[in-house]
Amino acid sequence: MTFLFRHLAARLAALALLAAFAGSALAHSSSNAYLSLSQRGPDLVLRTDINLRDVDLIFDLDDDRDGQVSWGETASRMDELKAWMQQGITVRGTSAACELKPLDVMASPHSDGFYLSAEWTVVCADPEDVAAGRLTLQYALIFDQDNLHRGLLKVELPGATSSAILSPDRPEAALLAGEVSGWAVFARYVVEGVWHIWIGIDHILFLLSLLVLAPLVPSRRRVTSWPAVESFRTSFMDVLAVVTAFTVAHSITLVASILGWVNPPVAIIESVIALSVILAALNNLLGWFSLKRWRLAFVFGLIHGFGFANVLLDLALPAKQLALALGGFNVGVEIGQLAIVLAFLPLAWLLRHTAFYRWVVVAGGSLAIAVIGSIWLVERLGG
Repeated sequence: MTFLFRHLAARLAALALLAAFAGSALAHSSSNAYLSLSQRGPDLVLRTDINLRDVDLIFDLDDDRDGQVSWGETASRMDELKAWMQQGITVRGTSAACELKPLDVMASPHSDGFYLSAEWTVVCADPEDVAAGRLTLQYALIFDQDNLHRGLLKVELPGATSSAILSPDRPEAALLAGEVSGWAVFARYVVEGVWHIWIGIDHILFLLSLLVLAPLVPSRRRVTSWPAVESFRTSFMDVLAVVTAFTVAHSITLVASILGWVNPPVAIIESVIALSVILAALNNLLGWFSLKRWRLAFVFGLIHGFGFANVLLDLALPAKQLALALGGFNVGVEIGQLAIVLAFLPLAWLLRHTAFYRWVVVAGGSLAIAVIGSIWLVERLGG
């Protein structure tokens, strides 16, 4: 029996190590570019902000290999970078592409670092295309290197205010087409909310850490010997409490952050999110059941709400569309979260009586998640 436990412990350690390497690779922060079209005097001006981190992935700008991309390293490749940006962004009228005349290129600070910012005046052969709102924008930067990348577009002109999210599947958006309907804005951000929770591996691991004990009955013994829950209703109500607490909490801080009431530094938020993953996983291993998991979900859900808000903050949506975008995004997060629960809970329920569930899923999975969270915490504290 001792040999069996040692053998199992070795396998769990190997699993944790493997997951740690995978977790480091999957610790993917959102990759967004920001595009805006505005009126500046008689001219239409298009501005594009692209994270220098993303540009570095393509052009290898870090010549001195110090882990940071300086403006000097960027400026030395400026002609190449301008040509790359211009070939990846196209504004078209009904019959031909409009000309993008360079105005300025600069470095600009955003919440998650410095961006390469370029401005162009948009000159179209047929002025009627502009007057009648028959322009489209196509965006194709970064998509080949990162299919999770998004272009966040804002159009803010007299009589034409709208926004769009550009992706590999939806690389084109209409410009100057007048006000976008409220339902269109809401639906667009529902989709983006679902996508955001599905690619947010730290949010998913935190949620799974809270759900994994739902099919088991808490006791004073070690977690691996907890008996299985006999009533599905009991397990379901436990999951409902956790998910509801998490939803209420992140909704509070998502709204507070978007409205500008509270805006903690991004580095602190991301570090505390990593810490929440660690503590949720350790709770499963060490049996801190005196702190109910729904309370843990609520406390750290407040922090995760700030993380959800980061994807919307830099877009600076017009006030008229802010409530719709915020509501749609939050609904999308809940739909994505519900999909994870519906995929996990039936499987956990079927396996709840097995040693495999206790040792591999609960113990091994929680150990792996704690290791992954620790790696994220070190990386995020280190900047």
